[in-house]
Amino acid sequence: METNPAPAISSHELSKHFDGFRAVDRISFEVAPGEIFGFLGANGAGKTTAMRMLCGLSYPTSGQATVAGFDVYRQQEQIKQNIGYMSQKFSLYEDLTVLENIEFFGGIYGLTNQQLRTKSEELVTTLGLQSEAKKLVRGLPLGWKQKLAFSVAILHDPKIVFLDEPTGGVDPVTRRQFWELIYAAADRGITAFVTTHYMDEAEYCSRVCIMVDGRVEALDSPANLKQQFHTDSMDDVFYQLARGAQRGE
Repeated sequence: METNPAPAISSHELSKHFDGFRAVDRISFEVAPGEIFGFLGANGAGKTTAMRMLCGLSYPTSGQATVAGFDVYRQQEQIKQNIGYMSQKFSLYEDLTVLENIEFFGGIYGLTNQQLRTKSEELVTTLGLQSEAKKLVRGLPLGWKQKLAFSVAILHDPKIVFLDEPTGGVDPVTRRQFWELIYAAADRGITAFVTTHYMDEAEYCSRVCIMVDGRVEALDSPANLKQQFHTDSMDDVFYQLARGAQRGE
């Protein structure tokens, strides 16, 4: 008899307080292996604070959570070894070349020299960066920086990749191409946990969690959420939930 796999991420009543301010207020959800999970909310909703706890960068005030099977209180280092991370700032060194960035992060992730050679060749070829491989990253167009940063974040084949507003500031075509990379990673079994301000990107997610004032106010597939809120637009779903928010940026 088949058993359901353990969740890639599990959060139960997870909270984070700062001097009485509830940045994250008892959030509960599970993310399945290989799922593309959208984590949405206006500025100040608590997304970044929640992600920092799940990435092993901040201790919760209360509640329970596991990431890749590891406890967020006791096993933060194991969590860091099993995840990838990319932020809007691209997580690349602009004064290093494309290849040097790949080699640097591959070394941090513990890849052997042989693995690094193989991965570097595959990555440069897949992204079509052969002619730019020895150029400084600062000279790359914004969209290429994003694609490279994402590819570097999953260079070590992590179980989960956290993407913090990864497509900010680029055109819709480049954003769609970036999401094709996320789909390809999910097909390989990598779980993607994505925060975004773009509601059209919510449509690309398996399920969407919408936070308001530190709490989970909605959690379902985009299709079900639109049906629940009687609209054909995720923008409208988000507006209906967020318009009552008490805090912002």
